[in-house]
Amino acid sequence: MSAVLVADGVSTGYRDLTVVRDVDLSLQRGTITTLLGRNGAGKTTLARGLSGLNTLSTGSVALLGEDVTKLPAHLLPKRGLAFVQEGKRIFRELSVEENLRIGCHPAGLTRREVESRVAAAYDRFPILKSKRHHAAGSLSGGQQQMIGISQALCGDPKVLILDEPSTGLAPSIVAQVLELIRELRDEGLAVLLIEQSVDAAVDVADHVVVLDVGRSVLDAPPSDALRHAIRDIYVGRPVGATDGAGKETGKPR
Repeated sequence: MSAVLVADGVSTGYRDLTVVRDVDLSLQRGTITTLLGRNGAGKTTLARGLSGLNTLSTGSVALLGEDVTKLPAHLLPKRGLAFVQEGKRIFRELSVEENLRIGCHPAGLTRREVESRVAAAYDRFPILKSKRHHAAGSLSGGQQQMIGISQALCGDPKVLILDEPSTGLAPSIVAQVLELIRELRDEGLAVLLIEQSVDAAVDVADHVVVLDVGRSVLDAPPSDALRHAIRDIYVGRPVGATDGAGKETGKPR
């Protein structure tokens, strides 16, 4: 496997407030890296920094071997990075098909390529084709998430960042979304999945990174031991602390 996105010593935040500090991250082709952490740990801020929406104060980001640290966000889809932000950010008043076509614009596709990508979205999500003329906002939460993911896939990305795609969805729909993420991984995408649910996120992951107070504190393959260490972080026990049996709960990265 080869790294398609490498973040080296990334720090970012909002104006004078640094939220994420000195984070290293490597996303491999055909893998799912799950990014976990408590609310306020810096997960979304890191994703925004990787995708060009937040300026980096330190560090660099390389995408497919190219330094994209200073590229504006609207150019990154053409370079192979797609970011599905939290909250189903679609055009609710427009039709499903209009949303999909808009999703193709940042990639600079020809009309024929747009038609092909829209058709591919319908092949992946037949329910969207049956509702192609419906207002996107009238669809269920899960179907709106399908639109958001389809918009991102229109650019044929090599890296897909998903910020809490399961938020507000019924458990059965969450299972469908996670299965889709596995399929995308199997198709060769490097996926960065940001989630709050430890068990669901670790189950789907090939690799897990945990942020706490803006820093990477765990970076390891999924395991039962890792789950326990993550839960300790979530309830406030320091990484490297011992449990009742005197065993360490987790080691810093």
